Amino acid sequence: MYPYKLCLGVTDSLGLEIVDQIGKFSDAGFYGFFTDWTEKSDIKSIKSFANEIGMYYQSLHAPFTMMADIWHDGEKADKAVETLCACLRDCAENEIDTMVTHAFIGFEDHNPTPEGIENFSRVIIEAEKLGVKIALENTEGEEYLHALMEVFKGSKSVGFCFDSGHELCYNRGEDMLALYGDRLFATHFNDNLGISSHDGSITWTDDLHLLPFDGIADWNGIAKRIKISGYEGPLTFELLRKSKPGRHDNDKYMRMTADEYIAEAYARACRFAAILKKK
Repeated sequence: MYPYKLCLGVTDSLGLEIVDQIGKFSDAGFYGFFTDWTEKSDIKSIKSFANEIGMYYQSLHAPFTMMADIWHDGEKADKAVETLCACLRDCAENEIDTMVTHAFIGFEDHNPTPEGIENFSRVIIEAEKLGVKIALENTEGEEYLHALMEVFKGSKSVGFCFDSGHELCYNRGEDMLALYGDRLFATHFNDNLGISSHDGSITWTDDLHLLPFDGIADWNGIAKRIKISGYEGPLTFELLRKSKPGRHDNDKYMRMTADEYIAEAYARACRFAAILKKK
């Protein structure tokens, strides 16, 4: 028995309803799962089904398309704050420990603002009141992540979600666990091929979310860094079956059935867990 519990993110690339995915994850051997959150999400029903089959609801992933808005004043910023707070309330009402959120979205801006810090403080106050953890993910715009992790380092509700694929393509290989591993709340393990552009520019299509060991990630190194961090929570994998536009890297997964792909995802997760156990 591996010492770590293995979880997998629900994804529309499987072509299955959420509860059908969760059931198949359970059948394959996964301990738990996470889902994205929208205003229309019926989290209560998903949680009820998960309880019935003994699956752990690891986290809710907050929407991220509005995460540039939150760094400004105005109606859009207020809407972004309310969206995050609504997601937090769904976490609390359904006994889901953690909300994962991006700190920012976009490749052009690199200047965190006092307005954004103030807006995030409203979200963090809500999290502290509800007893829900906020796991900030490493994406593009890592200056924004750094600002939040620095300003709110005294809050027990604010921590880090490590995305192994984002580190390769969005963070140019910088060791994000060296920066925030001591505050690790959650993981999103996946693989990719790094930055594809010859001029070094970053694009979202490099964020492939391949199965572990199908890209260039150093999984032995990742395991060593996770071990150093002291993290002993669930190992959560965020994977995509479909290729990004203009790419064909994930096409081989579409030649698998959903059951075959989920079984392979579990095998890769176990392979990583075995490496971690040895470190």
